[in-house]
Amino acid sequence: MSQVNVKVTHQKDPNSIRDQIGSFEEMLNKYHVQIKWEGNRAELKNPAISGHIDITDEHVEVQIKLGMMAKAMGINAEKLTGSIRKRLEAALA
Repeated sequence: MSQVNVKVTHQKDPNSIRDQIGSFEEMLNKYHVQIKWEGNRAELKNPAISGHIDITDEHVEVQIKLGMMAKAMGINAEKLTGSIRKRLEAALA
């Protein structure tokens, strides 16, 4: 099982960041990832992946575990890491 970990620092109010990462959430929705927010933490889930998003005072962290189905679908952990980092940095800019 592969794992994706992305941490992007910010200097913003954590309460406003959830709105700013909307484009990142749209990307996840495109892949049928269910997102359930509870405070500043979101659980991510679909048949191929599981994980979470954490928003703190200093950073936004995304951790995703790629299951066997993700591997069978050809999802590359390194490419996914780069894509997530790029989208988060753009959303927080």
